[in-house]
Formats: sequence, C-alpha cells, structure tokens
Amino acid sequence: MTKNQITGLIKDGVFMLAGVAAAAFGLESFLLPNHFIDGGVTGISLLLVHLTGLRLSVLILLVNLPFLLLGRIVIGRRFAIKTALAITLLAITIYSVHFPEVTEDKLLVSVFGGFFLGCGIGLSMRGGSVLDGTEVLAIFLSRKVGAKVSDWVILINIVIFGFAAYLLSIEQALYSLLTYIVASKALDFVIDGVEEYTGVTIISGQSDVVRQALIEELGSGVTLYRGRGGYRADAAGQEIDIIYTVITRLEISKLTRIVEEIDGNAFITMSSINDTRGGMVRRKGVH
Repeated sequence: MTKNQITGLIKDGVFMLAGVAAAAFGLESFLLPNHFIDGGVTGISLLLVHLTGLRLSVLILLVNLPFLLLGRIVIGRRFAIKTALAITLLAITIYSVHFPEVTEDKLLVSVFGGFFLGCGIGLSMRGGSVLDGTEVLAIFLSRKVGAKVSDWVILINIVIFGFAAYLLSIEQALYSLLTYIVASKALDFVIDGVEEYTGVTIISGQSDVVRQALIEELGSGVTLYRGRGGYRADAAGQEIDIIYTVITRLEISKLTRIVEEIDGNAFITMSSINDTRGGMVRRKGVH
C-alpha cells in the first residue's frame, strides 16, 4: 500500500467518524426524544421506531441493508464496504453512547436536529460513504426508469412525509419536513454545494493511463480532446490529451484517489451539473 493510499484511508476514516458522531448527536439529542423524523432511510427508521418500539440502532441496520446491496451494484464494492462500516458505526454509537436531550422546543429541534444530521451525512460522503441510502436508490431509479436524480429524491421523501402525516400528525410531519430541508442544506454546505452530477476535467502527463483507469476502475465514460501546454515556457506548444468525464457526487472521492495514485501532479477541475441526457455516464457491470 502506497503512502497516498494510507493517507487517503486515514482522511476518509476521519471524515467517517466525524460524520457518525454528528449524525448520532442530531438523532439522540434532538430528533428521537421529540418524535421527529427526517427524510430518506433515516426517516423511515425513525418512523418505524414510533410504530414498533424497536431500537433505532437495530432499525438503521435492517432498513439500510437493501440499500447497501444496491450500492454495491450502482456505485461499487469499495463504496458498499465503507458505507456498511459507517452505518454499523452509527448503529453502535446510538446503542452505546447516550447523548443528553438538548431542548424540547420544536423549532430548535427541527433546525438543529436537521443541521447535525445533515452535517453527519455530508461528512460521511466526504469520506466516500453515506449514512442514508436514499440517494443510491434515486441514482438507480434515474438510470433504470429515467427522470432526474433530484426528482426521485423528492418523490421518495413525499411518500415518507405523507406516511408521517397519517401516522403521527400533520404538525409533526411539517416540523419533520423542516428538519429535512435544513439537513439537505447542511449536507450541501459540507460537500461544497456539489450537485447530483459533477463534470470533471483532468489534465495529466499520463492521460492515457488515467483514462484507462477511469474506465476500468470507475466505469465512467470519458471524452478526450487535444490541448497545448502553456503553463511553463518549456512546455508551451506541447500537445496533451485532456480528459473530461461526468460522475455522481458519491464517486468524487474514488475518482480523486484513482487520479492521484497515477499522477500526483494532475490538474483536476470540477463543476456542478444539474442533470445529463444521453451518452454514457457510467458503464454497467463495473464495480
């Protein structure tokens, strides 16, 4: 294992642990004792707590299991393993560490519960994993059925909050919706506002090796276009292949690792893309 790989694993581990701690604090100190829910898989787990009386730690593991299997197919084995580890750590933390209830004020619970939960999910994403499998399902449905990833996320959460309004109360559902909105904004803030798809441009002296690695390891489609060096006087005029690819934000950590292992001096730029049509964003069957 190279030095870059070890450093990357440590960095991912720190992000993952910080994300688990923030999410567990938001759940135990704000949402759970006040019977609030969030969107996504976490919201389903919290809703089932109120219906069944089972421990949240157990339900988080059970509800996330099918999404872990789906993540193995949609994103890859490395992502699924890291996500399984993060979710297991979250369940263990919720079971063994008891955070005190901070407030009973419904507005404060909604805002700060959502903030800490969103930060936790965002930090986990920065570490190459997720604590909530909703986005994995949304990406899968987008590729299989069509429509934008964001549209599927909204639709899934409409169903969840609809059940919350029926099973709890409309007031609880509205406060929970506020929690979800705050959590979403906190998540976007932590990961620098990256949208569902990200366009990546890579300039490297080893562009052919990088291109092959992205196709084989990440399974993404790539486009090459010719450019000329202009950074240094001795490099001006030299032709180089510039790589452009489109990935989901869950794959940013993996792409960065692949490129840095090949060329630590590669120049990478990223830009947000709302959605894609046609082409090949990701090749099926690559893990």
